[in-house]
Amino acid sequence: MSNFLFKEESAEEPPNSNLSQSKAKFWRILVIDDDESVHQVTRLVLSDANIENRALDIVSAYSSKQAQEILSKDDSFCMAFVDVVMETDHAGLELVEWIRNDLKNQAIRLVLRTGQAGTAPEAKVIKEFDINDYKEKTDFTAGKMTTTVYASIRAYRDIMTIQRSLDAFKKLITATHDLLKINQFKKFGSAALDHLLTLMEVDSSALYIARSQLEFDETSTNLIIACTGKYVSESDSLESSDISADVKAHIQQAFENKEHFTTGEIFVGYYETSGNSASVLYIEFEDDAEHFKAHLAELFATNVTLILDSLSKQHDLENTQKELLSIVGKAIDVRSNDSGIHVQRVALICELLAKKLGLSEAFINAIRLTAPLYDIGKIVIPEDILHKPEKLDDDEWKIMKTHTDIGFELLSKSKTSVPKLGARLAHSHHENWDGSGYPDGLSGEEIPLEARIMAVVDVFDALGSDRCYKNKWGNAEIKAYLIAQRGIKFEARIVDIFTDSYDEFLQIRVDHPDS
Repeated sequence: MSNFLFKEESAEEPPNSNLSQSKAKFWRILVIDDDESVHQVTRLVLSDANIENRALDIVSAYSSKQAQEILSKDDSFCMAFVDVVMETDHAGLELVEWIRNDLKNQAIRLVLRTGQAGTAPEAKVIKEFDINDYKEKTDFTAGKMTTTVYASIRAYRDIMTIQRSLDAFKKLITATHDLLKINQFKKFGSAALDHLLTLMEVDSSALYIARSQLEFDETSTNLIIACTGKYVSESDSLESSDISADVKAHIQQAFENKEHFTTGEIFVGYYETSGNSASVLYIEFEDDAEHFKAHLAELFATNVTLILDSLSKQHDLENTQKELLSIVGKAIDVRSNDSGIHVQRVALICELLAKKLGLSEAFINAIRLTAPLYDIGKIVIPEDILHKPEKLDDDEWKIMKTHTDIGFELLSKSKTSVPKLGARLAHSHHENWDGSGYPDGLSGEEIPLEARIMAVVDVFDALGSDRCYKNKWGNAEIKAYLIAQRGIKFEARIVDIFTDSYDEFLQIRVDHPDS
């Protein structure tokens, strides 16, 4: 190729001469030309350039084939100077088509440089080829080269910003779908935090804290509701966690001042969620904060905080409901002259049996929650009948049997699914597989599944406990009775599964003995 010369140009101050160069990151430029002098001059002109606080990393390719090999393995180049005439008169143009059509690289900025404009007229090339600039070597001054590089890099930067935003949006849609399937608030918060860091392409360790500022007794609590990176903590309490004192101090500072603050190493955001709670997002940068966008973190964290606050309240409400159900069940048990441990065992045994039957998680949770209320109807049965040590007479037995209907009436008033299951459980747990039970004489699969489970569980645990009207049976004796009633009082399938894992059910009684 002919010599590559620059036109004379008035001296100017080199652009960005005072900017500090980034040692870790570069703008990568590929120079594709078969003339060694072109590479030398390009490096000379751009040697001190610093654009957006980054130096330039210039890589040489001396043919279109060599350029293809480099670009096939490395997509980090922001721009390329491409000569037209190399192995063939149109090697550069063919390379441009390969980059855009075969490699599918639309981000790299391509600047065509030619010393023989007649072989590739500018108007034709600009129209027919996807290039970003066209320069004749004889008219390409040092200043114009620098200006072209600035413009190309800034265009590449903007394209990549848009691409990252599109990728982040796709990830956010996927993340939202995945996060909505998580029903445990700490797992949700930690997953949300991981997605936030991914969206912003930030290498960091981070800790997300929620603080319930004021309880009804005027005390304050600090809870870890999500964490990731090196700050993963098993403890739910901020004070008792093994997080460093410095990190705790930063978090406490945000709570006390009720405002965000940031340094070159950390970002700490403060978010109020309701009248009695607030949250802090703590992010510690492991590399640098150059691309960290506080506004995106704030938007994401604010919305996640509101979700976490709602999940936390739901979690507290569910725990309260579970505790109240358990308390009511124990109260019924105590009134029946039992220790209150019976209903606790019944719930655990029902849960295990439902798992052994391969039932859904929703069903397993529901039967565990409602099992303590299966005898709730006994609250209206007179104590002289409940505590009578002898066999009940006919009239007393009629009164005792009404507890199934009463239990159903009490629980069926609810519109939600769990109490409705409890209502069926209370109503039908004395039905027998052969139709000889009460109150409706149901048989076989007419009996709700939860009631068929409870029929086995209630008899198993009741026979293994002392009552005012009987002494407890031995374990082998109970097992023999269950097998004897297989297909008569109890569903055969349930008896088989129960007796196959009999020792596991016995262990629950061992772990939770009567007082």
